[in-house]
Amino acid sequence: MIVDLNLQGKSVIVIGGGNEAQKRINSLIKEKCNIIVISNKVTPQISRLVKSKKIQLKKQNIQDTKFISKLKPDIIITTTDDKKLNQKIINIGKKKKIITYSSDNPDESDFSNPAIIDFEKMIQIAIFTGGRSPAMSKKLKRKSEELFRKIITKEDIGQIKIQKIARGAAKEKIPTPTERKACLRSIMADNEIDQLIKDSQMKKAEKRAITIVRNWK
Repeated sequence: MIVDLNLQGKSVIVIGGGNEAQKRINSLIKEKCNIIVISNKVTPQISRLVKSKKIQLKKQNIQDTKFISKLKPDIIITTTDDKKLNQKIINIGKKKKIITYSSDNPDESDFSNPAIIDFEKMIQIAIFTGGRSPAMSKKLKRKSEELFRKIITKEDIGQIKIQKIARGAAKEKIPTPTERKACLRSIMADNEIDQLIKDSQMKKAEKRAITIVRNWK
């Protein structure tokens, strides 16, 4: 089952400071979670993220798993080269009912990392092989990305932005879910809004959508 976790405000520990850790951190930054890196050495990019206070760093060697009880994370991601340590962390994570992932052992991890095609952080398409072959996920992403970028247009991205604003307004103005859905569908079908988005007049498109919501009966 593929799910999109809401990690906002959650505590995530990333163990290790190399390239693999860097990849995981890059995918977590946009989730607005609290990231703590535990490693005695980190890449220059991770170091810059620490200096800009986007993530925290505890500079130390991991010799035991006591830090898990102390920090009480919601998620643990371990990326070290020490397979025994990674396995120990997985075992402790499962025992404490913490979602745990090890880059060298996806089979025993609680989740896998799909290859993501991202459109302005508005649309994400996941290429997923169930942890069986991350390399094939990446290959299939490269093969399919060009096609998806032809299908998904800037107008689609613009409509998502409009829908987010209209949905918030509809929740305040329109009492029933059925009527809210009908209103939002009418906004998607509105030719004037479509044209405004094509003309990059997003503010006018937003105003038009809000007007539709306010006049909805």
